[in-house]
Amino acid sequence: MLLPRSILIFTVGLLLLLSPSSLPSIEAAEQKQQFAVDGKVLELEESNLDAAISTFDYMLVDFYAPWCGHCKRLSPELDKAAAILAELKQPVVIAKVDADKYSRVASKHEIDGFPTLKIFMHGVPTDYYGPRKADLLVRFLKKFVAPDVAALNSDSAISEFIEEAGKSFPLFIGFGLNESAISHLAVKYKKKAWFSVAKDFSDKTMEFYDFDKVPALIALHPSYHEQSIFYGPFEEKFLEDFIKQSLLPLALPINQDTLKLLKDDERKIVLTIVEDENDERSKGLVKLLKAAASANRDLVFAFVGFKQWQDFAESFEVSKKIKLPKMIVWDGNEEYFSVSSKPSVPLPVQVIGSDSVEEENQGSQITQFLQGYKEGSIIQKRITSDSYKAFRNSMIGIGAVILVLVVLLVVTVMQSLKEEPSRDHVDHPSSSASPSEALRSGDKEDKID
Repeated sequence: MLLPRSILIFTVGLLLLLSPSSLPSIEAAEQKQQFAVDGKVLELEESNLDAAISTFDYMLVDFYAPWCGHCKRLSPELDKAAAILAELKQPVVIAKVDADKYSRVASKHEIDGFPTLKIFMHGVPTDYYGPRKADLLVRFLKKFVAPDVAALNSDSAISEFIEEAGKSFPLFIGFGLNESAISHLAVKYKKKAWFSVAKDFSDKTMEFYDFDKVPALIALHPSYHEQSIFYGPFEEKFLEDFIKQSLLPLALPINQDTLKLLKDDERKIVLTIVEDENDERSKGLVKLLKAAASANRDLVFAFVGFKQWQDFAESFEVSKKIKLPKMIVWDGNEEYFSVSSKPSVPLPVQVIGSDSVEEENQGSQITQFLQGYKEGSIIQKRITSDSYKAFRNSMIGIGAVILVLVVLLVVTVMQSLKEEPSRDHVDHPSSSASPSEALRSGDKEDKID
């Protein structure tokens, strides 16, 4: 018996609706329905955090503790921002979860302080280090939902783009550059910078940004009032080198926030330690460091004031008795290098052990320091400061530390099962062991404790 045509069409449509390919969209719709997206901050728990992350394309999560004073001050700012971000064409949802109560959430997401903010883009987390006032936070987060490359077709569009971008990220503007030349890199570095291409701009704009031919890629650091120009070649390798080297300012002031920016940069850091980074002498020295940085883009140049961050400065054998400024080359971890003097290379200052920079001819002294480093006239040292190591460990995250400890524990147990010596034959460090070997074994015990 044949079914009526209308029933057949209805049956086929129902089967298509219930097919496996349609289930994800149904599931996503059901997940969205369980969250009240009304411009308010979502209050999540351990049981529904993962569902929320998978439901929304863009979500900022505040991992907080109820007793945290900073968290309490941040909360009203997030409330204000949530209402604005919900109205965007591509909305950004703000949520919060008590990471003190849900310790497994804290461990999973490597939460080591409160409040910790992370933005999840299509489920992928990125640490949020931007401003925390509502208006600036909104401007900052708009970047993540903006086009990968903005097309600017007039002088006014360029000005509006720069104004809207704010000062939290570096900006790259390709004047007379095809979008296809930087589109791949714009996607790759979207979390770290704004990208745009400009056409139909005036001679006045060329004069203002100080370039005299096209194509030209301009890198701007609005918060540091810095600009760099790249005239090519525009093959991807050279473009990427310029972009990577321009993500940081020429001379980076070191503090707890900017230090985290160095995590993904593989270059060595020329670190200058001054007494007070706000005094006029230090500002003059920083200008010289910027000039040196322009000529040595294979290195990161940074500075820190002993007055501003004494604990960090003391990690490099600096104290109130040491003459400053002092320059060292740092690998970003626990090793650093000072430059040793060689009779065959006369230097204007004594640099055995470490380099202090005299007030006279500082530019020449910086050049001589860099020359000595590149020639290999170095003394290698290790950071011994507990305060720096604690801060560095906090950058790694609780989850990573726990994983390392678990691996060490498993290896130890396996080794003990494989070969368990009797009490009469327990190995002890031999009397011939060197002091450095004994120190290394002591360090391991300290780290485990």
